[in-house]
Amino acid sequence: MKLVRTEDAVGQVLCHDITQIIPGVVKDAVFRKGHIVTEEDIPVLLSVGKENLYIWEKQEGILHENEAAEILRQICQGEHMHPSGVKEGKIELIADCEGILKINTEKLNAVNSLGEMMIASRHGNFPVKTGDKIAGTRIIPLVIEEEKMQKACEVAGKEAIFRILPYQEKKAGIVTTGSEVYYHRIEDKFTPVVIEKLKECGVTEVKQIQCNDDHEMITEAIQTLIEDGSDLIVCTGGMSVDPDDRTPLAIKNACTEVVTYGAPVLPGAMFMLAYCEKEGRQIPVMGLPGCVMYAKRTIFDLVLPRIMCDEKLHEKDFQLLGQGGLCLSCPVCTFPNCGFGKGGY
Repeated sequence: MKLVRTEDAVGQVLCHDITQIIPGVVKDAVFRKGHIVTEEDIPVLLSVGKENLYIWEKQEGILHENEAAEILRQICQGEHMHPSGVKEGKIELIADCEGILKINTEKLNAVNSLGEMMIASRHGNFPVKTGDKIAGTRIIPLVIEEEKMQKACEVAGKEAIFRILPYQEKKAGIVTTGSEVYYHRIEDKFTPVVIEKLKECGVTEVKQIQCNDDHEMITEAIQTLIEDGSDLIVCTGGMSVDPDDRTPLAIKNACTEVVTYGAPVLPGAMFMLAYCEKEGRQIPVMGLPGCVMYAKRTIFDLVLPRIMCDEKLHEKDFQLLGQGGLCLSCPVCTFPNCGFGKGGY
């Protein structure tokens, strides 16, 4: 790479894009890397403020920003996404499906700590849609040592930093608990809310069983729905410490593994997740506290999308939710474009 006066650059090869910015009109390259400068180009280059240019002189062990950007792209790109074109050392990654974005945070931080390169992304463990921009990468200087990019490959390892878990088609079973609903003393307003949230994640088939507060009856309902082919079970209500709330016991008796009863999230602290093993399948069974019925966003909105991607959740996944686990119940809800659920990952 060599610096020359623009008037002296005729016949030389540009080693970087020349960008023109007109606010509100355009921000794009008027000349691309590799362009051979002509006499007619000189006034245009001067009009965009380029009195000096870098022309390309290949050096051993030195990579141009666009060559290095391609290496950084390979480090980042996982399944179900595609890259944009390279531009000024920048490449973006774009989602090819609906699902959950997974990020290897340790690798992301390791690469960013090397300097002279950067990777920025949206939050992991949250839904993305087809066409969503999920990450952007850039080489900071115009040229970078090849050895430094090799170091980036080493710290990142063989597995990509980003991947998308696609939503899976699932049938849901709902166990509606509570003697007040079972005996028709009040209208069931919980189940319609749950069905609407299930539809948000692509569930199209839902079966429901109503139960009173008898824990054996609830356990039997869970098992019946699993036998009938449900891929996930949601139990509404009965999750508090009141003597008539027996849903946690019923879930425990129906399942082979309890992941958590309680989570550092408000609304949703009394949430429960367990798994029932059936013919080699791990079927998630969720106990929803009453807040899901009336609060716009709760822990259910954080957990359900991950369940829909067949992600097996563990106790640590819930422990990490405390920072950012407080929903501020804003007058105008902007979730997921807010801090709720974006804690310790």
